[in-house]
Amino acid sequence: MLTREMAETIVQEASLRVDRNVNIMNRNGKIIASCDPSRLNQIHAGALEVIKDGRTIIIYPEDKLSGAKPGINLPIVFQEKIIGVIGITGDPKEISEIGELVKMMTELMINQKYIASQSEWKQTTKDMLLEQLLKKELSYHDIDRLIGKLDFEFIPTFVTVIIQIEERSSIVSNKTLIESLENACHPKRGFIGVIHVNKLCIAFTNISEAEIDKKILTVYQVLKGLHIQFRLSYSLPFDKLKDFRESYLDCDLALKVSDRNKEIVSYAQLETKVLIHRLNQQLSKRFAKRILEKVNEENIKTLKAFLNHNLHIQKTAEELFIHRNTLIYRLNKISEQTGLDPRKFEDALSLQIAIWIYEQL
Repeated sequence: MLTREMAETIVQEASLRVDRNVNIMNRNGKIIASCDPSRLNQIHAGALEVIKDGRTIIIYPEDKLSGAKPGINLPIVFQEKIIGVIGITGDPKEISEIGELVKMMTELMINQKYIASQSEWKQTTKDMLLEQLLKKELSYHDIDRLIGKLDFEFIPTFVTVIIQIEERSSIVSNKTLIESLENACHPKRGFIGVIHVNKLCIAFTNISEAEIDKKILTVYQVLKGLHIQFRLSYSLPFDKLKDFRESYLDCDLALKVSDRNKEIVSYAQLETKVLIHRLNQQLSKRFAKRILEKVNEENIKTLKAFLNHNLHIQKTAEELFIHRNTLIYRLNKISEQTGLDPRKFEDALSLQIAIWIYEQL
């Protein structure tokens, strides 16, 4: 636990605060970090006594201990075990009062380092689990092994969420974001994996359909609270791990085909549109081109507004700031150009599909 790198950091921090030479010794009494480079790798007799007896040792000028100078040496305790010794060189009368403070600071730094390393280890495990779940061919053995290392039960029903980060403050790291989301969403009800620096995936587990909207709202509130600009999509609920990859791809495609100004995208609400975009691309493009090739941009805009308002003439006219007669004229023109009347359901459906494909060209 007490590495040379960590010991060097402790020495630098401690010496700045106490303005004294500070040494760190490992469990073998060897000096592994010091303000005085010439003392490195020497065996410190005072440290050996501290490790042996588990108590603070004060060395006075008249004491003769191999590799030791006057000062105070205190045990570094982590999880009730002595993992090393910290020594402060100087007149014991002058430094005895600050010794305990330096020891406390040292143990706090080690504990913080341990917590950070545990957090990093857990996140790495979650990222590895996500990678396994996104494979075409699942290794259930590897998945079970990774889940076993984490403190939650990965049981049905599942929901997948993708968070695409558009913009955020430089002080909001993925670590901060993930911790905030996990604390808000209950860490034992799923996990968060990193796809890349600006894309996260949440896998909710043991979730009922009634809970889904509440969980999505919680995620939304956390992101807003951190002042992050984002787009979020979430999948249909599913019960089998083999469907995890498909649910992720559903969410990813839903983000691509939806309105970019929309922050929250439900795959269920876009399922038809997504299915259209999974058709043969060559045939889809041919279909859209055949129907819309004679329609100008103004009439395409008109058609989109008309379809978005469920074929309601008055609402469409109001959105476009045109008279209803002007709208009717344009709809008649669209009918002439396409051979499809947007006021009839079946024709409107064909026009809607053509528009969806056109938007992705």
